[in-house]
Amino acid sequence: LRMLQVKLIITGDDFGYCPRRNQGIVDCFLAGAISNVSLLVNGSAAADAAELARRHNIPIGLHANLSEGSPVCEVLKTNSSLLNQDGFFHGKMGFRTALSQGLLKMSEVKQELKAQVELFHELTGHLPPHMDGHQHVHVLPEVRHVFAEVLEEYGIKYTRVPIEPGLHNCDWIPPSLMDFYLGVEEDSFNTVDVFTKHGIRWADVYIGLSTMGRTMSVSSVRSALGSAILRLAAGAGRGGTAAIELMVHPG
Repeated sequence: LRMLQVKLIITGDDFGYCPRRNQGIVDCFLAGAISNVSLLVNGSAAADAAELARRHNIPIGLHANLSEGSPVCEVLKTNSSLLNQDGFFHGKMGFRTALSQGLLKMSEVKQELKAQVELFHELTGHLPPHMDGHQHVHVLPEVRHVFAEVLEEYGIKYTRVPIEPGLHNCDWIPPSLMDFYLGVEEDSFNTVDVFTKHGIRWADVYIGLSTMGRTMSVSSVRSALGSAILRLAAGAGRGGTAAIELMVHPG
């Protein structure tokens, strides 16, 4: 029997958020704790992050952000459906509410996503090899179609689909958070066909919801990895290779 080879990709999200998070992410990369980063181009320390990635040779992709902070597209900074009355993005839950009420213009979502890809290119000198959504906005209804179109237009091959194997067994996650996570999972299931149709790929298993924030511990990460590997082994049957992406937020 051939062995199943598992490749673990550990992605540090929110690179560029602020100088301290940048430092935390670089420290983790240099210590061999993460393999890859996801850049918020609208973060206050994005240019610094891009410079650090260049200096330390850190593989870097785009963490597309439609929910926190401000747009990078000049036209959308003043008058757009993506902004609340204070002139900022609607927030993690606010974005979802505005979307479900039909208040967001998908043409503006597309405009902003493209502007973020262009700014990424400007900051790093290359297009992002992978691109996902901050706070998982990229798997939301309507947004998922626009997101897939942008990836296809720029030839970006890889994204993230946050469907997590052991999620339903995590009894330590508070109910309000669990509701959000199960919503993300449902949206992700409904996104698979869209991304597939556009030729976009993602890791075989995603881990990150059950191991985030206060719920992150050595044992929660270990058990999440354990159930991921069991699931892969059961599905593999005859060996081969599979990839697991573990999302983390250092700093």
